[in-house]
Amino acid sequence: MGSSTILDILSSLIIAGFLLLMVIHMNSSLVYSNYTTTNDLTVQENLVSLVRMIEDDFRRIGYCRDFTKVPDPSKAILGAGRHNIKFQTDLSNIGNVDTLEYSIGTISGLTGTPNPRDMYLYRDVNNVRRGGISLGVTKFDFVYFDAQGDSLSFPIDNPNAIYEIQLSVLLESPYAYDTTYSFAFWRQLRLAARNLKNR
Repeated sequence: MGSSTILDILSSLIIAGFLLLMVIHMNSSLVYSNYTTTNDLTVQENLVSLVRMIEDDFRRIGYCRDFTKVPDPSKAILGAGRHNIKFQTDLSNIGNVDTLEYSIGTISGLTGTPNPRDMYLYRDVNNVRRGGISLGVTKFDFVYFDAQGDSLSFPIDNPNAIYEIQLSVLLESPYAYDTTYSFAFWRQLRLAARNLKNR
């Protein structure tokens, strides 16, 4: 066997090695892209579902089909904190006043996911705690403003002063790819229920 044949075999092995590395790298990139795209889509769909529910509920703060049962809508907010709010509304639109409270659990409250930051989101109706919503919520923060547009400081002793609400929500995927979690952020800058302006 001549030296040129050995060089041809070595060259072929080197080229085959490079091609194999390229295929492995491309496969890894495709797996990463597929996983992150799926996670991104799931997180965004969860955020859209959550935002629709929140906007629908918050739009009806102080609303009751029988308006005589909530004569002063400015008093419809019963409690407000950094991560929770409780208010009166008519959820079923039949003229009964319900209380609705949004709050979050503790960090690492979810035991079924490896994400150390996700928490349950609770939507309590008439002071009854149901199972928490597990959508990957990692941030659920309120800022409240008075009628002049000034932010109210915590703790809020007088919820009747709340005129507008800012809500920031961050969702993360429950599972990471190589320690990276997909996320989606939403902030409503001035979420104002029409009834709060009826003063």
